[in-house]
Amino acid sequence: MNVPAPYEPRVPSDSMPPGRAAISVTWAALPFLSLGFATPFTFAAAALWRRSAHLLVSAAVYIGLFALLMTVLPDVRAGDRSQTTAGVLMFLLAIGGSAHAFVVRRRVFDPHGLAGIGNDAVVERVRQQRLLRQKARALAAGDPGLARELRIGRPDLPRQYRDGGLVDVNHAPAEALMTLPGITAELAERIERVRAETGGFVSAEELSAVAGLPPAITGDVADYAVFIR
Repeated sequence: MNVPAPYEPRVPSDSMPPGRAAISVTWAALPFLSLGFATPFTFAAAALWRRSAHLLVSAAVYIGLFALLMTVLPDVRAGDRSQTTAGVLMFLLAIGGSAHAFVVRRRVFDPHGLAGIGNDAVVERVRQQRLLRQKARALAAGDPGLARELRIGRPDLPRQYRDGGLVDVNHAPAEALMTLPGITAELAERIERVRAETGGFVSAEELSAVAGLPPAITGDVADYAVFIR
């Protein structure tokens, strides 16, 4: 059974919503696309928006370079020193400005690192994890042997199959059992002792009754526990 893996960002802009990421990349590319002529305005706008000392200083430097470029451009002649000076200034404004903008664009468009953890993204991640647990449980119920080979519910072992955070109560060690909601070190040791005596459990309700778990945590444990025989 092929289960889709949870979505994980793979490029820097991917941790921002697509619209904001696109705007940030466009903003950072403006110095290059405009051959440097938009660089001072790009950084000045960002400095006014974010009130950042770094951006204010950067804007001032680029404004100075732009003013110098405007001074030497009228005197550009083939072979003149002013042509070399203008070329260097345009390189600094276009290439240097764009590279600088790409470095700081996250600071401009997502200064607190909050864009990538919006509520919609969190909700979607939880839903995907639930779906993975549901499919992993169905697989374990239909083919326990395959489930053991895939190491479903065994976060203590190296594996590739994604089970959404399940823990196999019948086989996982105490350290893994302690990742279940409400399971303390004492309860994990009790579960290990009781399952050795009884041969394991078939449900969270039986686990709670036989191992003497607090009834209040039974529902939470059931969300993440799997019982592979």
